[in-house]
Amino acid sequence: MTSDQPLPPHDRQGRTHRLELDDQTLREWDAVVLDVSEDGIVLDRSAFYPGGGGQPPDSGVLLWGGVVTRIAGARKDDDVRLIPVEGDPVPPVGTSVRGALDDERRSWLMRTHSALHLLGGVVFRDLGALVTGGNMEPGIARMDFNLTEVPTGLKEALTEACNLEVAADRAIEVSVLPRDEAYEIPTLLRTATDLLPKDLEVVRLVDIVGLDLQADAGTHVASTRQIGRIEVAKIENKGRGFRRVRLRVHD
Repeated sequence: MTSDQPLPPHDRQGRTHRLELDDQTLREWDAVVLDVSEDGIVLDRSAFYPGGGGQPPDSGVLLWGGVVTRIAGARKDDDVRLIPVEGDPVPPVGTSVRGALDDERRSWLMRTHSALHLLGGVVFRDLGALVTGGNMEPGIARMDFNLTEVPTGLKEALTEACNLEVAADRAIEVSVLPRDEAYEIPTLLRTATDLLPKDLEVVRLVDIVGLDLQADAGTHVASTRQIGRIEVAKIENKGRGFRRVRLRVHD
């Protein structure tokens, strides 16, 4: 792909326009039901994050004709499929609905996900270690590193270094690049193995400006100050030179 060619759409999952990839502040929107099956509800437009990269899916509601359908989660296959709470009424195909996210859950997940990227940037900068895994729930998370030696006082040092970056209020910016151009960035891959799908033509980048640049499809806050206080709660030995860092995010 040459630089003068238009990029393939990065914000579509099959028939679903994924609104959250470009507007992470969006909490309500209008949509039309395209499909309903035992696998879930497909909308033409959705801001429900369907999970991935260690970030759990969003929850929320669909409002239609005076009816509320609670959405317990979402997942992606050919489309983004919303999973209704068992027993709730489901809107028929063609229904116009109003989608609304659980704002508290999404906001905590954004803060937590950004905190993990910040931690990864600090560990790479200060210790040269790469990420080997990670997972999160609202306000709590873990990240694994190929870290063979643990200096004395590392837990306290990481807590201090992370909160200095929070206080620095670094911008967190989202952009997209063709895959070939993204791979020309020498510091792009901070994971021990390349996790990007081989058929991915366009790479979405999340940049904590001046600290960490990652390929990532998750949701994030707009600056490090919005994360809140980070506490490195525990560092665990996972064997063979691997360490697990557990963190909490506080108001």
